[in-house]
Amino acid sequence: MSEDFNMSMRKFLKQVGVTSQQAIEDALRNAGDTSGSKFEAKMVLTVKGLDIEHVVTGTIEEMS
Repeated sequence: MSEDFNMSMRKFLKQVGVTSQQAIEDALRNAGDTSGSKFEAKMVLTVKGLDIEHVVTGTIEEMS
């Protein structure tokens, strides 16, 4: 893989991480008091033109 490809992929993944965190934080603010709550999260990555579906699951805990 070329250096340009690696940089492009890193830029995309950084955008995914930053915008996903912002979306989750906005949803938590709109939900009201969620202190001590746990949320099951799922991220699905697909790439048009490639045969890939990558799924990441986890738990996000709202600490009080």
